[in-house]
Amino acid sequence: MNKFLKAVLLTGTLVLGATSAWAETTVKLVEVITSPDRTKFLQSQLDEFSKANPDIKVEVVSLPWSEAFEKFLSMVQAGQVPDMVEMPERWMGLYANNGQLEDLGPFMKDWNEAGTLGERAKQLGSTVKNTQYMIPYGYYVNAMFWNKKIFKDAGLSAPPATMEEFYNDAKTIAEKLPGKYGYCLRGGAGAFGSIQQFMDNMAGKPGYFNEDGTSIFNEEGAVKGLQMLADIYQKGYAPKDSVSWGFNELVTGFYTGTCAMLNQDPDALIGIADKMSADDFAVAPWPVGPNGKAYPSLGYAGWAMMSGSQHKAETWKVMSFLLDNKQNLGWSKTVGTLPIHNGADQDEHFKTEQFSGWFTELANPDKYVFVTPPTYLENLGVFYDSQVPKAFQSVLLGQATAKDVADGWAKFLNEEQAKYKAAHQ
Repeated sequence: MNKFLKAVLLTGTLVLGATSAWAETTVKLVEVITSPDRTKFLQSQLDEFSKANPDIKVEVVSLPWSEAFEKFLSMVQAGQVPDMVEMPERWMGLYANNGQLEDLGPFMKDWNEAGTLGERAKQLGSTVKNTQYMIPYGYYVNAMFWNKKIFKDAGLSAPPATMEEFYNDAKTIAEKLPGKYGYCLRGGAGAFGSIQQFMDNMAGKPGYFNEDGTSIFNEEGAVKGLQMLADIYQKGYAPKDSVSWGFNELVTGFYTGTCAMLNQDPDALIGIADKMSADDFAVAPWPVGPNGKAYPSLGYAGWAMMSGSQHKAETWKVMSFLLDNKQNLGWSKTVGTLPIHNGADQDEHFKTEQFSGWFTELANPDKYVFVTPPTYLENLGVFYDSQVPKAFQSVLLGQATAKDVADGWAKFLNEEQAKYKAAHQ
C-alpha cells in the first residue's frame, strides 16, 4: 500500500472516530429523592436505555434529599441547568412559573405509551397553567402501618379507626410497654404531609384553603390537630429523637419495633417488608376525624425537562423510556409508588394484604378524600422544605404554641394564594 493511500485511510479513521465521539449526546439528569437502592435501580434502567441508544449518554447527579431543594435551586441560579430533573410536586410552581420547565404536551402527542397513561397523571402533571410541565412516575398515597405484635402485647386487637382511638392507642402502647412508643413521628424534612393529615382530619376539611382562598390551618380544629402531634411527642408517646426524624429514621423506627404506628406511603413498605415478617405488620387506612372522614395526603413526583436544555429530543427519549409501562411498573415495585399506567394495579405484586390500606382508601372516595398540595404556588417548596420543619420542631419542643405556628403558616399561605390569584385574574 502506498504512502498516500495509507495517509487517506488513517485520516478517514481519525475523522470517523472524531465524528463518532462528537455525535454522542450527554443528557444530564438530576435525582433529588435519593437513596442508595433507588439510585442503583435508576442506573440499571439507564444502563438498559444506553444499550438501545449508544449515541446518548446519561449523566446522573444525585442530591441528598434533606438538602435537595436548596442545592438544586443553587445549581439553577448558577447556570448549571440540567436537561431533566426528578420533580417533586411542590417544586413545580417555582420552576414552571419562572419559565424554566418545558411543555411536554407536544412530545406526548407521538408517544406510543400515552394511550395507557392514567388521567390522574395528566392532571397532576399540569396543575400549573394547565400545561404538562411534568409527568408523574407514581403516587405516594398515605396510609397507616401498624405492628400487630406490639398491639397484641399492649392488649390491643385492631388498628385505630378514628383519631381518638389513634391517640389512645399510642398512649396505651407507650405506657404499658417500657421502651416502646406508640407513634413514629416525623419532625424533620418532609414532615408536612403528616402534619396536614392531622390538621385536616381534626378540622373536618380537605386541603389547604377554604373556598374564599383563606387557609384552613389556623382554624380551631386544625390547631387541635397540630396540638395532638405536640402532645404525642411531649408526653412520650413518640421517641424523643423523632423531633429530627426524616424518612429513613421513620422506617427504621418501625421495623426495629421502636414504635408501633407509622403513617407513610408505599415507598416505606420496601424497607419494612425486607426486615419484618408479613405476619407481624399490616397497612390500614388512615383513621378518620370527628366528621367520619379522613384526608390522607396524595403526593407525587415525576420527571420534568428544563426549558434551557440543549438536547430536548434526546432528553425526551430518556424520559419516555423511564415512564413507559414496563419501566414504570419496575420502578413502582422498587421505590414504592403506585404506578401511573391504567391496569398496572392488576399486577400480582399489588394484590397482597400489605397494600390493602392504600387500595381501601382508593376504593372509598367519599370516606377518604385525598389531598394534593397546591403545586401552582411559586413558593410552596420554600414553605415545605424550609419554613415548616423549624416551626414544627419549635412546637414539639414547647418553644412556640400550636396556635402561633398555625397562624404563621396560614399567613404565609394566604399571601401566596392572594399573589397567585392576582397574577391570574
